[in-house]
Amino acid sequence: MNIGIPKEIRPFEYRVGLSPIGVKLLAEAGHSCLVERGAGLGSGFSDEQYRQAGALVVYSGEEAYGRADVVLKVARPTDQELEWIPPDRILMGYLYLAAAHPRKYTALLEKRITAIAYEQIQRPDGSLPCLKALSQIGGRMAAQLAARLLQNDFGGHGKLLGGVPGVPPSEVVVIGGGVAGENAARAFLGMGAHVTVLDKELSRLQQLADVLQGRVVTLLSHPFNIQRACSFADVVVGAVYVPGEKTPIVVTRQVLRRMRPGSLFVDLSIDSGGCAETSRPTSHDDPTYVEERVVHVCVPNLPGVVARTATHAFLDAALPYIERVVTTDIDAAIADDPCLAHGVVTHRGEMVHGKPLDDSEKRA
Repeated sequence: MNIGIPKEIRPFEYRVGLSPIGVKLLAEAGHSCLVERGAGLGSGFSDEQYRQAGALVVYSGEEAYGRADVVLKVARPTDQELEWIPPDRILMGYLYLAAAHPRKYTALLEKRITAIAYEQIQRPDGSLPCLKALSQIGGRMAAQLAARLLQNDFGGHGKLLGGVPGVPPSEVVVIGGGVAGENAARAFLGMGAHVTVLDKELSRLQQLADVLQGRVVTLLSHPFNIQRACSFADVVVGAVYVPGEKTPIVVTRQVLRRMRPGSLFVDLSIDSGGCAETSRPTSHDDPTYVEERVVHVCVPNLPGVVARTATHAFLDAALPYIERVVTTDIDAAIADDPCLAHGVVTHRGEMVHGKPLDDSEKRA
């Protein structure tokens, strides 16, 4: 099977769909890997490393897509990239199609493309193995960002996360106690902040209280508690995710208006549409905007700038599913692996798991 690994073209996306180690494993199994020139540079992989691993380096994205039976990406394809994918091919990547413009679905359906979203691959216990690593990275990066953006020179109100003797630490509220939320809480605790975590499941709050050794305040996530917790927060982190769906709005304008001027809202849910009424995508070179006197950070591809770590991390989880897809008839692979089947968004012109936007917030 021909496997295409194109260079990511979205701004500040330095990750790559397959590492040289992955290429070597697939090449040794008899597959042909076509890697676009420069695709791995952002992750620290040279074209020569790919050649030594057994890949053929091609010189355009159009060729990497056009010659492939399976395309391995990271970010959701742009309209141009969708044009390059021939009909009846397989596409794998972090697609977040529930937050995309409906024309993405239209293109996939018209071309009868089997689109497999890594973020929706789900085990019987409800865990999301391919999303977990990137959620861990995003959660930890939230603390790095917050520490800098609370500074006056970045528009914050000038508080140090951990405080100093005689001056209390910053108050951090994390909404969502999943993988991203837990890792954000861990990182903020490590920097000395006082952390409150909200989640809608009491059992999850009990788990967090245990694993974090009682160092966090835990609250059930409902409108009253969200409003109360955010009103005293210096930093609020949105870490809400519903597989295959647009993120529900849990932070309203009313909540934001009760926050202190210059406080910070970091929306880790922005890939799936964002969990605040005021959320809209930003970028790494211009990550913030101010609304309701609150500094917002809504960068969709947050792990894209720690590309070497992120690429290795997600491929550790995704490679078994990639191998299954390229070594087995796709219909058999989907039928035999319920975990993989959860990740199938479109297949042979039919919608499988997915729900396009039905509101005015449509992203590219």
